[in-house]
Amino acid sequence: MKKIILSTVFALGLSVSAVKAEPVQYHFDKSHSSIEFRINHLGFSNFQGEFQGFDGTLLFDEAKPENSSVNVTIDAASIDTDVAALDAHLKKADFFDVAKFPTLSFKSKSIKVTGENTGEITGDLTLHGVTKEVVLLTTLNKAALHPMMKVPAVGFSASTTIKRSDFGVSAYVPAVGDEVTIRIETEAHAK
Repeated sequence: MKKIILSTVFALGLSVSAVKAEPVQYHFDKSHSSIEFRINHLGFSNFQGEFQGFDGTLLFDEAKPENSSVNVTIDAASIDTDVAALDAHLKKADFFDVAKFPTLSFKSKSIKVTGENTGEITGDLTLHGVTKEVVLLTTLNKAALHPMMKVPAVGFSASTTIKRSDFGVSAYVPAVGDEVTIRIETEAHAK
């Protein structure tokens, strides 16, 4: 799931030099964030797609990253694989069934710092009307004053792997892979 949210969310649990004592709210820079996915097709290729439409909130506490949080909602109909016919099929009942399930969402529940710039964000992913706990392996790329905008900014990369059948999306398994790798790239700015 390319541009998701989930693009968003993941640098939260990272340890950075603490300057502020309270969480700061950041807004996603959607032109520099993405929610991408990869899935195997018939054993021949691992094709990718992304979600273009997403929004949410990111609270980042530099002093105590474990107090941070992320909440993202993704527009299921914004799926984009660069193949119009495939996008249309993925929106149908075989896969995302966007008429019935118009959004996907991720809401963090806890953050565990695992290294100087790494963390695990555990949260609930809701897809196709099913909610399952997932863990986003997250790296804080940078937390600093944005050089052009002159506001605090954060950037992070996150990834996870899910089984789509766990969310009730099992069309064409195993020909079309059950495992889906999700990668999120996020840049966010404080107001």
